[in-house]
Amino acid sequence: MKPIKVRTIAETETFTRMVAEKQGWILTRDKGFFDDLASGLQVNWNRYGYFLCPCRDTEGSREADADVVCPCRYARTDIERYGHCFCSLYWSKDFAASGKAPTGIPERRGCGDQA
Repeated sequence: MKPIKVRTIAETETFTRMVAEKQGWILTRDKGFFDDLASGLQVNWNRYGYFLCPCRDTEGSREADADVVCPCRYARTDIERYGHCFCSLYWSKDFAASGKAPTGIPERRGCGDQA
């Protein structure tokens, strides 16, 4: 088994910024919350070898968790519907400009709703 390359918090934050930029999203504006999410992503990378969403539990393998590897399969649709993803790491620009606070999003994992 190939050893996992340990990720630093700086590398994890760079990953989240690159995802946001590529997708046309922005990161949560709450710095403390961002720090917690980035830390959770870093821990999950260093534990599992992939950026498992910090707000979800693992199913035990990368294959079983493929739908919730950051950015998760549900992120685009959640951002379109609610303005932010499930864990509120990524926001649409319109949502950020609205001044609204993130709200809870129904969990769709395991419910047959893939998008």
